[in-house]
This record gives sequence, C-alpha cells and structure tokens, in this order.
Amino acid sequence: MDLPPRRRIPDIALAAGVSTATVDRVLHGRLPVRPATAQRVLKAAAELQYLPDAQLWRSLRPPPMELAFLLPAGTNRYLRMLGDSIRGAGDTLAPFDVRCRVHYIDSFDPARVASALRRHGRRAQGLAFMALEHPSVREAVDELSAQGVHVLTLISDLAQSRRVAYVGIDNRAAGRTAAMLIGRFVGPRQGSVAMIAGSLAYRGHEEREMGFLRLMQDEFPALKVVGVREGRDDADTNYRLALALLKQHPDLVGLYNIGGGAEGVGRALKERRRERQTVFVAHGLTPDTRALLIDGTLDAVLNQHPQTLLLNAVRLFTNLREGRSPHGGVESVRISIVLRESLP
Repeated sequence: MDLPPRRRIPDIALAAGVSTATVDRVLHGRLPVRPATAQRVLKAAAELQYLPDAQLWRSLRPPPMELAFLLPAGTNRYLRMLGDSIRGAGDTLAPFDVRCRVHYIDSFDPARVASALRRHGRRAQGLAFMALEHPSVREAVDELSAQGVHVLTLISDLAQSRRVAYVGIDNRAAGRTAAMLIGRFVGPRQGSVAMIAGSLAYRGHEEREMGFLRLMQDEFPALKVVGVREGRDDADTNYRLALALLKQHPDLVGLYNIGGGAEGVGRALKERRRERQTVFVAHGLTPDTRALLIDGTLDAVLNQHPQTLLLNAVRLFTNLREGRSPHGGVESVRISIVLRESLP
C-alpha cells in the first residue's frame, strides 16, 4: 500500500493562499497573524494531515495572556512574599492560561512609577501595580488603558483613573479596625498613640490613617493621637522613627504600623523595654511579624493573604480577556485579624 506523500510548509502555503513565512508564524505561535488567516492555515494543515491532532489543538490555542505585576522594591517582607507567590504559582494558574512576571520598581518616585508603567505595559496585556497617588501616574494608567492594556491597582488604589479594578482590602476599614484593637487593648489607661506609614502618597496608607483617626476620635477620645511618621516601609527607618517617638512621648501606649517594616518598630520597642506597655498593631503576616506575635511584642496583625490577591487579580484579567464582567466570580478581599493564639 502506497503511503501518502509527505506534506511540507510550501504545500500548506499554497493550499491556504499565504506565504511560507505566514505558515511558519502560525505553526509556531508567533505574532502577528490575523485570526482569520491563522484559521485558514490550520485548516489547510489539517486537511493535508501535516499536524497530528494534539499538535493541531496546541496551535489553535491562543498564546497565554501576558501579565505584569509591578511591586515596590525595598525591604518590605510582605511584598517580597507576594512576589514569590506570583513567581511560584505556575501550576495553580495553569487553568487560566496566563504568564505572570514580577518586576520590582522604585515606587516612591512618581516619574519612575509612570516610566515603569509605560515600559512594562508595552509587553503586557494586563498590568497590576501598587498605585502611587500622583497626576503623572494617573496619566500613564490612562494612556495604557487607551492602548488596550488592562490595568489593576493592587493594595493601594488610584483615584480618578481609568484602571479597571482595585484588588485589596478596604483600607479605611483596616484603619478603623486597628484603632478599635488598640483602643480596646489599651483599656482604661490614658496616653499617646502614634502611627508610622510607608508613604501617605499611597492612597491606601492615607485611607488607613483616616479610618484610624476617625474611630479614635469617636470611640477613644481620652487617647491622644500624635502626628503620623513616614518610614517608606523600611525596617531601619521605622526603627529610628519608633525610637524617636518613644523618647518624645514617654506616655506612648499604642503604635499602629500602617505599612511594612514592622520588625524595625518591634526592635525599638524591645530595645526600650516597652513591648509590654505599648500596644502594637501592624499589617502583613510575614516571618518577622509572626516572630513578634509569638514573643508578645506585636499584639495583632491585619492581613490580606498574598495568594488571594494574586488569584483575584488573575480572575479579573481573564474575565476581561473573555469579555465578561471584570468582577464576575471574584470575591472581595477580607481583612484577617491574626493574634498569637490564632496563628495559622
């Protein structure tokens, strides 16, 4: 019995009415090729029995959605854990057909944030970042949106922008929760309460401060809130700020670390032997904050699980790719209160 002749790329090109270069791009998944042209090429390849069925179906599948996550560079352990979760989530994200990349950027300089958005947005279909509240950042987001790049804000939102969704906890509610915990834990004592933020240029940190101040004023008027300090989520800077606060306010009974770098605050409290007299609440369950909870320096951690943030972001991106409502099947990120006795 004679075997059918072996088909080659020129045969497919002739049958599909395209060039051999176009056939090569379609069969190897290289862009750009119009969808209708790609279908013609694959149909011709199938009719000529050029491709085994499995390879044909692989060729028919669109390439994975390219997603870029821009996270602040620095010593923030929680954000490093989030980056590690994104990098290590290959098997978990396989059903979504996405390819995630993590880039660490200077997040406190608006010009550099805007530049990073434009640079990474050129190579991605979806981009998620921890937003800095600034007109230049907002302009970059709006430009990407006009170019068809889906932009999500992560952990901290960006007002009046064309981002498609925000992924993270309700930051004002988080600040109110921290105030309630400190006020209740302080009890009948009177004294000063302080806050250390990463940067109030983060809308999320500003909202936490606002929620904290409002509830303190309403529920615990006997406690005096001193001005917020900004430590840029750096542990060493937070250590110096906490030492200064303890020196300036000997009656300090509560301290709320709004952003990262809680280990620096804990170091200062222990150095001054104030870990049992000062109620300390922070954000983000990391190896450092876990250790501070266990030794009693830290009283409570407000946490949003990194994997929940990642999965919510990916679900939003895939909904957008499929033309569905962005929030379909996506639950809100909840605030988790972690105490020493409830450590997971």
